[in-house]
Amino acid sequence: MSIWLNIFYTPPPSAFVAAMSVISCASLAYSGLSEARGRHLQYSKFWNSGRPSDDAGRTRISSREGMLLLYTPALAAAAASLGVLAGERSLLLGLALLLHFFKRDFEVLFIHRYSGSMMVDTAIPISLGYFLNTVCMIYAQYLTQGGVPEPAVDLKYAGVVLFLVGITGNFYHHYLLSKLREKKGDKRYRIPKGGLFRLVVCPHYLFEILGFVGVSLISQTVFAFSVAAGTVFYLMGRSYATRRWYLSKFQDFPKQVKALIPYVY
Repeated sequence: MSIWLNIFYTPPPSAFVAAMSVISCASLAYSGLSEARGRHLQYSKFWNSGRPSDDAGRTRISSREGMLLLYTPALAAAAASLGVLAGERSLLLGLALLLHFFKRDFEVLFIHRYSGSMMVDTAIPISLGYFLNTVCMIYAQYLTQGGVPEPAVDLKYAGVVLFLVGITGNFYHHYLLSKLREKKGDKRYRIPKGGLFRLVVCPHYLFEILGFVGVSLISQTVFAFSVAAGTVFYLMGRSYATRRWYLSKFQDFPKQVKALIPYVY
């Protein structure tokens, strides 16, 4: 218990935040397990791979529009938080969330290359999940304001460094992925190269995990930690599925390349 209190704020007397902490972590972990088992979210390149489509009659939008729908509500919530949060730690959290989702929208508009469409009924619940997690993280931080004792160990500056490393590495490897399709309209998949792609198939996921861990250290609330833990489980499952997909599609895929953690996993 003393270690807990050294690292985290005392959990607020809020049944809503407590329930969302469990729901967020569990739902992300379950999604990761589903990815590893081959049950993929319906916006990925794995969806319906090798099987007939049953999507007739469902409303589609372009992948670019769909990805903007995923991230923009959370971006708006992060921007609005700067008018609500006060104090250095809280403002750092709001700025980190704002930068995270601004980067995502920027990549959607200027970096990513697309080869398909997205179902609206898939995009909406995912967008809602991002939005709720962002709002709940801001709310949990808001509840620490007004006399709640700070954790004995201050990790916010370490969190800022880890967040910046994560968001930079994630952006760089997304850029490398975008260069795999050199011409407009090119829909072919290729084996990624450069950066940490020589060691793992999903270095962008590894850096995304570092970014979320950084956010949890900035916040030091139980809810932020639950989101980071759920993200780890989800991206472990998704990276496992990604490596399996590359192995199935490319006979020359290097077997020594791991899924997420160099030399380990």
